[in-house]
Amino acid sequence: MADDAEKTEEPTSKKIEDARKEGNVPKSQDASGVVTLFVAILALLLLFPFMSSHMIFLFKYYFSILGDGIDKEMLFGLTFVTMREFLLIVLPLALSVAIAGVVAAIAQFGFLFTVDAIAPKFSKLNPIKGMKNLFSLKKMVEGVKVTFKSFTTLGVGFLFFFYFIMELPTVALFGLGDQLDWLQEKVLTIALVMLFIIFVFAIIDVIIVRKQYFDGLKMSKQEIKDEMKNMEGDPLIKGKIRQIQMEASRKRMMADVPDADVVITNPTHYAVALKYEEAKGEAPIVIAKGKDNIAQQIKKIARENSVQIVQNPPLARSLYAEVDIDKAIPDSLFKAVAEVLAYVYQTNKQKS
Repeated sequence: MADDAEKTEEPTSKKIEDARKEGNVPKSQDASGVVTLFVAILALLLLFPFMSSHMIFLFKYYFSILGDGIDKEMLFGLTFVTMREFLLIVLPLALSVAIAGVVAAIAQFGFLFTVDAIAPKFSKLNPIKGMKNLFSLKKMVEGVKVTFKSFTTLGVGFLFFFYFIMELPTVALFGLGDQLDWLQEKVLTIALVMLFIIFVFAIIDVIIVRKQYFDGLKMSKQEIKDEMKNMEGDPLIKGKIRQIQMEASRKRMMADVPDADVVITNPTHYAVALKYEEAKGEAPIVIAKGKDNIAQQIKKIARENSVQIVQNPPLARSLYAEVDIDKAIPDSLFKAVAEVLAYVYQTNKQKS
């Protein structure tokens, strides 16, 4: 029992799919952050000429209206131009970052749309449970990880920044254009170095997050058994269904016995009811068969409905073993069945 309670088994595909439907997926915030930051830096570099041109246009516009009288029309134009230019400056960068965040998430766990993750759960309002989560070991570990990553990234960035500061006396002798080029190069260098460090931490975080995710979904042997039982159906329920189906089939079979031309028995253990429609020109058909108690029921119904019962043990056993219900008899039994039917027809003729 102890082994069954231990969650030592890898999660099944159904367990993973159920967790996914609930919005529980392995998502690394660091991975999404590094992709978003990289796209933001790249978009800023590519869009900087476009953004700077609109910023310059906005400043020129402000200077152009200095000294103009303030009225309703002037305020409306000022607001419209400011909002338009601000959107043109910010919107391309914001869209790039937003798309990068979506792509980073899809790359980690595929496309997923679910409302279960944002559905209100009153259990989350439990203050005692909230305090436990706030001061849990997991939160402490997360705090240490964030602190370590932050100090490492900022520390390396500061070292590069300090090294570049040492170059300032030399850079002061450059022309303004060269100084701006130097500044742009150093800022880009620091950004790329810090981005590389964040990238390394993101890879480590992805590995840790995925391991914790699948460890959290691990199942006990009993849980796997219960899942298989639910997927395939409880054996007791399946057995009950089969029993009901067999009972219904037996009732239909018994209802066809009165239409039989003859019931062949052995005489106690087997009983097979045959029906022959001469007009159709087809072979006789087994419409009911059974042994022991079912055989006795077939014979009882046959006697109640004046269906002749013929004792022929070898033929009864052969028909029972070789022919299914509602199937025609095989060629090998034609002669023996024909003799029985001929005897039945002759007897019926004599009685009438």
